[in-house]
Amino acid sequence: MKYALHEMNNQSVQNSVRKSREAKGLSQERLASMVGLARQSIISIEKGRFLPTVENALRIAEALETTVETLFWLSEEAD
Repeated sequence: MKYALHEMNNQSVQNSVRKSREAKGLSQERLASMVGLARQSIISIEKGRFLPTVENALRIAEALETTVETLFWLSEEAD
């Protein structure tokens, strides 16, 4: 699906990393170790303050035995 740049401005990336991580019984520290990131990076990703690279998103999805699309999606921002 193609979007014009002005159509994407009100969208933000949401994620379910925390929910998925907790469902697997993993600590932030354990997930970070599994994917080669710092625990602080996992915290920032879960809180939506930091977007992982594509490579790291794929590693997180693999570690959580799910898909990137399940973990990350575009959502309309509230004005």
